[in-house]
Amino acid sequence: MALLNVSPFYSKTIITQNPSLSLKSQRIHYCICSLPHNQNHSSTTTGLQRVEARDQILLSFGSATAIAFLSASLIFADPSLAFKGGGPYGSEVTRGQDLTGKDFSGKTLIKQDFKTSILRQASFKGAKLLGASFFDADLTGADLSDADLRGADFSLANVTKVNLSNANLEGATTTGNTSFRGSVITGADFTDVPLREDQREYLCKFADGVNPTTGNATKETLLCN
Repeated sequence: MALLNVSPFYSKTIITQNPSLSLKSQRIHYCICSLPHNQNHSSTTTGLQRVEARDQILLSFGSATAIAFLSASLIFADPSLAFKGGGPYGSEVTRGQDLTGKDFSGKTLIKQDFKTSILRQASFKGAKLLGASFFDADLTGADLSDADLRGADFSLANVTKVNLSNANLEGATTTGNTSFRGSVITGADFTDVPLREDQREYLCKFADGVNPTTGNATKETLLCN
C-alpha cells in the first residue's frame, strides 16, 4: 500500500473585520506533502480533501470559542454589572451611588456594599446589616435605629446626625476620620468598637439607655469612666 508522507502542520490565524460580525477568525492550515512516484492523482486528491475537512472542523471550533470569549468580555466591561445578580452584595447596585432618602427599612442587607455612596437621610430602621460596608460613605441624617450593624465597616464614613438608637454595632470598624457628631446613641451597643479617644469622650457625654437586644448599657459598651 502506498503511504502519504505528510510533514507537521503549520497554522496561523487571520482576524478580519466584518460589518455583520464583531469578530471573525479564519484558521488556515498548510502542509508539505510528498508522494512516492507510483502514487496516483486520485489518492492525492483524497488526501487533500481530508485535510480540507479537518480545516473546516477546526475553523468552526475556533469561531465558537472566539465568540464565547467576546461575549464574556462584554459582560464584564460594564463595572455596574459586577454588582448585580445576587451574592454577598445583593441584587441592587449600591456602591458609589447617590441613594439620598432611599428607604431600606427592615431589609436584609447582609454584607451589602455601600462604599463611597451618598446615603443622606436614608432609612435603615430595623435593617439587618451584618458585615455591611459603609466605607467613606456619607450617612448624614440617616436613620439606623434598631439596625443590626454587627461587624459593619464605618471607616472614613460621615456618621453625623445619625439616629443610632437601639442599634447593635458590636465589632463594627470605625478607623480613620469616622465622625458621630450630633448622632443619637440612646440604647446603642458599641461593644468592641475601636473608637478614637476623642470620639469616645464625645459619645460618653450623651450615652444612656440599654440595648434591647443585647441587654448591654450604652455607657458600659463605650467604656465610659
